[in-house]
Amino acid sequence: MPTQTIIAFDADDTLWKTQPHYDQVEVELLGILTPYADLDTINARLYDMQRANMQLFGYGAKSFMLSMIETAIQLSDGAVHGHEIQRILDLGRDLLRYPIEPLPDVLEVLTEFKQRGHRLVLLTKGDLLDQESKVARSGLGDFFDHVEIVSEKDEPTYRRLFARLGIRPDNFVMIGNSLKSDILPVVRLGFPAIHVPYHANWIHEHVPAELLVGVEFRVVGRLREVLELVR
Repeated sequence: MPTQTIIAFDADDTLWKTQPHYDQVEVELLGILTPYADLDTINARLYDMQRANMQLFGYGAKSFMLSMIETAIQLSDGAVHGHEIQRILDLGRDLLRYPIEPLPDVLEVLTEFKQRGHRLVLLTKGDLLDQESKVARSGLGDFFDHVEIVSEKDEPTYRRLFARLGIRPDNFVMIGNSLKSDILPVVRLGFPAIHVPYHANWIHEHVPAELLVGVEFRVVGRLREVLELVR
């Protein structure tokens, strides 16, 4: 690849962990709502509520908090107690302020790419204030020449970004953990992408196997392997 390759990184669960925090909150929510419904019913209702609310509120902790509260109200037929709602609000607030620590290899990889003279872009989706706060808390912001926070990572979003930043297939690579958001839209537009799987995956980012047939992208076991793929 050319020396001035533009390298775009996803943030959540690529540079720092996010999904494990949400998973822990869901465990707490199950404990709050088990007096009102069984676990399968709670999980199913929360999934449906999140899917519906994403159309109005987007992604992130605030949308998730509202979905949890609505789930509690519906499953309890309005009988959920005030202190239980308060506990859910507290859990949501915790998701907005947990410490951000870079995942393994992140500092090494970003430092090496900067030393090589590559242009680094951070591309993340979600609530603007929440994502800005994560970037600030991570201490990684200075590595990036451009930070882009979007409401959705789909083909139109990438197309607009590529046009605005002068990105071509021969001078760009996208690196991320989500097949749905970081890999498929990029590859479908004819651009290269590298998948870095993460052990915790959000159910709404799941991609059916049939959608991956014939889609070409690289997969690495750990982030530092991208240093050999991007030269």
